[in-house]
Amino acid sequence: MARIAGVNIPSEKRVEIALTYIFGIGLPTSKKILVQLSINPDTRVKDLTDDDVNRLRRIIEDTFKVEGDLRREVLTNIKRLKEINCYRGTRHAKHLPARGQRTKTNTRTVRGNVRKTMGSGRKSAAQKT
Repeated sequence: MARIAGVNIPSEKRVEIALTYIFGIGLPTSKKILVQLSINPDTRVKDLTDDDVNRLRRIIEDTFKVEGDLRREVLTNIKRLKEINCYRGTRHAKHLPARGQRTKTNTRTVRGNVRKTMGSGRKSAAQKT
């Protein structure tokens, strides 16, 4: 099992999919890395040589902001939005969607209105409780 950027990469998966287990690397980035290192994306992680794993580790840690650093940056950005009291910051503080999604019908779980079956959930204001 290879360990890159503090994450154990699953050994049975293809390399291009396994790299997406690292926070900050998606499928397009994974494909670019493999093309740059000329590694076949269809090979399994267990079939990679130690040299390939070391090259992957080096390029990911040197050129990309991943895992802890990226998480820390995202949290500081959200904290800054909250401190300046902008709209997006207040939406983050209230745990509501910040990008303009509707909340009347969607985001039920975020609003604390989990519906297990159809027809259950919050009662309307006109109904007796």
